[in-house]
Amino acid sequence: MSKISIVDLEVFYHVGVPDEERAQAQRLLLTVEMEHDFSQAAQTDDLTHTINYYAVTQRLLKLGEGRSWKLIEMLASDIAQLVLTEFQAAAVTVEVKKFIIPQARYVAVSLTRRTN
Repeated sequence: MSKISIVDLEVFYHVGVPDEERAQAQRLLLTVEMEHDFSQAAQTDDLTHTINYYAVTQRLLKLGEGRSWKLIEMLASDIAQLVLTEFQAAAVTVEVKKFIIPQARYVAVSLTRRTN
């Protein structure tokens, strides 16, 4: 299995436990690592045999429109499910970085999901 990574994609989503924190979209960085057998794409130079990382990126940039999450754990889970179902990754690891605690560079969660 091979891996395609999107590292530190900057998005602005409504996230936070208190209502006032969710009121404004806040900057998050997403890292998404997708496992996929792209050996056929490497042989044929054909995009249809791999995961189109541009399409994944565009989907993630729009994911937060009209939505909100209380927990970045739920957000990471939703992103993982989206990548598995819409882009047919064999497995995905998602990291969400949030910049909410002034004394820390960031707070992050990460999770890995596989297709059944």
